[in-house]
Amino acid sequence: MQLPSKVKIVDVGPRDGLQNEKAPVPAAVKIELVHRLQDAGLTEIEVTSFVSPKWVPQMADNAEVMMGIKRKPGVRYSVLTPNMKGFEAAVLSKPDEIVVFAAASEAFSQRNINCSIEESIERFRPVTEAALAKGIRVRGAISCAVGCPYEGEVAPERVEMVARLLKDIGVQHVGVADTIGVGTPLKVRRAMEAALQHYDIDDVSGHFHDTYGQALGNTLICLEMGIWNYDTSSAGLGGCPYAKGATGNVATEDVVYMLHGMGIDTGIDLDKLIDAGKFISDFLERKPNSRAATALLNKRAG
Repeated sequence: MQLPSKVKIVDVGPRDGLQNEKAPVPAAVKIELVHRLQDAGLTEIEVTSFVSPKWVPQMADNAEVMMGIKRKPGVRYSVLTPNMKGFEAAVLSKPDEIVVFAAASEAFSQRNINCSIEESIERFRPVTEAALAKGIRVRGAISCAVGCPYEGEVAPERVEMVARLLKDIGVQHVGVADTIGVGTPLKVRRAMEAALQHYDIDDVSGHFHDTYGQALGNTLICLEMGIWNYDTSSAGLGGCPYAKGATGNVATEDVVYMLHGMGIDTGIDLDKLIDAGKFISDFLERKPNSRAATALLNKRAG
């Protein structure tokens, strides 16, 4: 068992975490969250998405947010772009990386974006080509990699197929996402092994939701495989609008607490990270959805 000595975390809180909030979150608050995350040592932040405001009204201020960030050297700012129109809008705000996404579940793909898996990936080909031509990095996400709200368990072969198709259109890095949080460690390992048939271990990441409390266990088994890239969300924000009952992404604070306890370097200041999560949670008028943050905030108060 060869655990990585360091782990790179992409905080998806500003985008994936806030996209489903019903009440508007002002651009200034989103910008402040990004600033706090980068001050805490995050070097990868998924800031916003360039999607139709009709579908995701919370992200209508995407350009304003991107333009408002005081960029820190060494930090990569990424945005989600579902199509060419989104990409063309995104380019104006100079992202370092774009994110495209495909489901490993045919039913999810149809319900989510009204087309087959193969069609959805083919739609990304011009986006990927345009991004790479401009020197913008392209990351892909494979959603519903272990389970789907419509068709149940998802076979590793589906993950392998999506990874192959994403590689074929030029996607440089792929995230294996347990979108509804039903995965358990051995299922997650099989999904990861499927992605690793087409991507190098440095170019695969885990993205786990904690619906059933399995996210840290799923992270641990991936660490044991040598995987050192993970998506997490500040204060455990977020869910999925198309996956009923799917609770938030795993909290960045919980993952960082576990990694630091294992002697694995993240470059993140846990106290500042907790402050960032508390900042956005206070704005949303709720407690951080992180066990580690709750415990450490209680300890501070005591």
